[in-house]
Amino acid sequence: MKVTLVSLGCPKNQVDSDIIARNLIENGFETTADMTRADVCVINTCGFIQSAKEEAIENIFNAVEARAVNPDLKIVVTGCLAERYKDEILEDIPEVDAVIGIGSHDKIVETVKNVTKGGKYSFFGPKTNLSLTSKRIISTPSHYAYLKIAEGCSNGCYYCAIPMIRGRHRSRPMESCIEEAKWLADQGVKELIVVAQDITRYGEDLYKENKLAELVSKLSEVDGIRWIRLMYAYPERLGDDVIEVMATNPKVLHYLDLPMQHINDRVLKSMNRPGGKDIIISAIKRLRERIPDITIRTSIITGYPGETLEEFDELCEFVKSRRIERLGCFAYSEEEGTVAAKMEQMPVEERERRAEIVMNIQSGIMAENQAETVGKTLEVIVDEYDDVNDLFVCRSVYDAPEIDGEVYVSGEYDMQVGEIYKVKITESDVYDLYGELRE
Repeated sequence: MKVTLVSLGCPKNQVDSDIIARNLIENGFETTADMTRADVCVINTCGFIQSAKEEAIENIFNAVEARAVNPDLKIVVTGCLAERYKDEILEDIPEVDAVIGIGSHDKIVETVKNVTKGGKYSFFGPKTNLSLTSKRIISTPSHYAYLKIAEGCSNGCYYCAIPMIRGRHRSRPMESCIEEAKWLADQGVKELIVVAQDITRYGEDLYKENKLAELVSKLSEVDGIRWIRLMYAYPERLGDDVIEVMATNPKVLHYLDLPMQHINDRVLKSMNRPGGKDIIISAIKRLRERIPDITIRTSIITGYPGETLEEFDELCEFVKSRRIERLGCFAYSEEEGTVAAKMEQMPVEERERRAEIVMNIQSGIMAENQAETVGKTLEVIVDEYDDVNDLFVCRSVYDAPEIDGEVYVSGEYDMQVGEIYKVKITESDVYDLYGELRE
């Protein structure tokens, strides 16, 4: 029996898809990217914000349309959208054959077998049943992989649906994280990308104290791992011990994803974000003082309910003055069931207008920052070879896959995908760099 597995959303969801794929393969199923040849299509959805929900629904209907060629194709929906809209999906999209909550991924094999026999199925076990320690495949390019060290979130931001979907924060045992890192290294992984909804809460539930710095130090001892990248750290929870590990451990990259969301104290309080402007600025200062070449990635929200023009101007001034190296700005997405959804909403057009203003400011900063790298030599990893343009597509230590820019190097050089090289930067644009190999 052939199964198409579609994975949407964040790296945490991709890890879940890798576990689902391993489970299906071990139970005798064959995977195929071609829905017209599949018996079953399993869609692991995202349901975090409106755009993610629209993408998930679009992919469900893509599977429905594939039935024009493959009328026997069965459709199974799981992931965040399934967990969030467990009743609506089967009712509103009758073409779907099964809906599986995140706490019932152990039912995937059983469901895939049963849907081919007809009937509708749904399973919704407790969110805490989602395993953090199951075996998986590696669906990313073989030289990098995501390591999920926790599940869920306990921060309770008023705009966010993740706690409703994924439950409260649950740390994964340190031994399990290290064991998986060793397995990934044995498969050829060189770059380990540490992820969770909030990595800076790691260990507080299991060990009654924060253990992120200790975990990262132990991961760095794994033979074969060359780079460790940290994603989704929160400013108010960023300890000096983590900064010290980043500054002194040669495997830990000088790159940190640090979501800030806003800079105005009243807006942050309205979002139920702990700390405030001073905490955020302190985190940036501590990072830059201890790690002068740090690249900080962040995300901010415009058009949150009640955001005044003065508060928005303060946010713009923060973007201009702090010159964050990587910044993404999102228009506020009203999510049903959240506290913020009950507040008086700003028109969508105005939210988007403000986001566009911020990104125009950031584009100029990015272009200037990129230009400053010309003439410098960076360490890069080769992600792929573009045979159409005869270019190696690489990433520097300052760029995460999928979300940041790339470094392009001529195909005339003797480079191998998955290997790490030194490259001298010769040109730049707003997001990408161009360089030549240094021996």
